Amino acid sequence: MSLLKTSLHEEHLSLNAKMAPFAGFDMPLQYSSVKEEVLAVREHAGVFDVSHMGEFFVSGPDAIAFVDNLITNDFKNAEMHKAVYSPLCREDGTVIDDLIAYKLGTDRVLICVNASNIEKDWNWISSKTGSFDCTLSNLSNEFSLLALQGPKAELILRDFGIKLPESFPYYSILETSHEGEKIIVARTGYTGEDGFEVFSSHEYAKRLWNKLIFNGVKPCGLAARDVLRVEVCYPLYGHEISDNVTPLDSGLGWTVKLTKPNFIGKAALEGYKPKYQLVKLSLDRGIPREGYDVLNAEGEKIGTVTSGTMSVVTGKGVALALIEKAKAPQDKKYSINIRNTNYEANFHAKAFVTGGHK
Repeated sequence: MSLLKTSLHEEHLSLNAKMAPFAGFDMPLQYSSVKEEVLAVREHAGVFDVSHMGEFFVSGPDAIAFVDNLITNDFKNAEMHKAVYSPLCREDGTVIDDLIAYKLGTDRVLICVNASNIEKDWNWISSKTGSFDCTLSNLSNEFSLLALQGPKAELILRDFGIKLPESFPYYSILETSHEGEKIIVARTGYTGEDGFEVFSSHEYAKRLWNKLIFNGVKPCGLAARDVLRVEVCYPLYGHEISDNVTPLDSGLGWTVKLTKPNFIGKAALEGYKPKYQLVKLSLDRGIPREGYDVLNAEGEKIGTVTSGTMSVVTGKGVALALIEKAKAPQDKKYSINIRNTNYEANFHAKAFVTGGHK
């Protein structure tokens, strides 16, 4: 089966990006070194092609009520033009995907989903309209999406002439036009840094990408994206989140609003006792990788690394791991098995890196 290509595929090849299959697409893994790309985002700005993500639009009088019933987080009471991160759950509380829902208006919502789940999400969401007065559109093939991330991101967009409100808080969204084209700009991203995501036509995305690169913004690939995500301890579907766990198993209890009158999965989650606990671990030696065993002080396996990498900022191996809640050691002493050797791991109550998002 041939791989899909984003509208920027030729641009990636022209920059000699190292390409790799991801979620059915041929995507850039890295352009230079992962360290250079991570530091660009932490200290200046980097741009990611995330056009493989899916975009669904919900329109109609019940658009907001429908999305609020669909996801576990509180969408109904979010301010207009705000974004809400949330798991999408089944009736039994297990996770279908994690997504961001954007409140574009009183009767219009944009839902951005993970590339690997577009078909699964679409089939699920479109089967749940019931009596809600709304219509759905899957425009994933119509949009490109760039993520400009880093402390200089706002300055760069303003210099380009993209009109942003003077006050444009984190997790806000704006529909505007630039160079004669309608675009959607959201102050979101998954690096922990300040940054923006620009939804646009394919041609506009190419122009913006090339303009950003020409002006010194570093192109960044999937490898840097994963390091940035793990450094700030953001869970992701396919790693900490999966079809086999609930949000309460994955450290996402803050996204489950049981005070809401209704949402799909509420009944199951109300009485649910988490089976797992998400822990943050670092190593003084060795690099933890996904799938490695996590052990307690007695050497008993109590869990598995769900994301692991070498942190560029801290210079240490860092990991997110799901451990069996019943076996969580009171002394917080952990180790990670790397190729038959147990390495003592440091427990962290907070993220390894504090991002600079607004």
